Amino acid sequence: TVPERANLAGVRHILLVLSGKGGVGKSTISTELALALRNAGKRVGILDVDLCGPSIPRMLRVQDSAVHQCDSGWVPVFVGQDKALALMSIGFLLERPDDAVVWRGPKKNALIKQFVTDVAWGDLDFLIVDTPPGTSDEHISTVEALRPYQLLGAILVTTPQ
Repeated sequence: TVPERANLAGVRHILLVLSGKGGVGKSTISTELALALRNAGKRVGILDVDLCGPSIPRMLRVQDSAVHQCDSGWVPVFVGQDKALALMSIGFLLERPDDAVVWRGPKKNALIKQFVTDVAWGDLDFLIVDTPPGTSDEHISTVEALRPYQLLGAILVTTPQ
């Protein structure tokens, strides 16, 4: 089997985007940050672990793309002709993009771990992890799965009220 570190070995910095509640623009911040870094010449990936509301494929207009397998796991969807932006989302694994994901914690946590270990990111300067709203099991699972790697940090998206 492929060592767990292998697929993130080429990722230099990992950045989590979090919020305490929904609807504050977390996915928008993740997408805009990824695009700004790509426009600055960086190789960027977005890992969309918002399993119940995977909006980033739609924001980047790649919602009809498919994920393929390779020897080291899943190949992310590449955005744009320069392929400098890679994306993995549960949105690519659903039959229809608007299908509801009704899963209990253990299944969600297993998919998050699989996204962390089984996506063949290649060499990236930044991996931006768009998390679901709130403070749930998904956040704990994400941080635990990423613990062996050097996180750059986290961005907490809030609203002024």
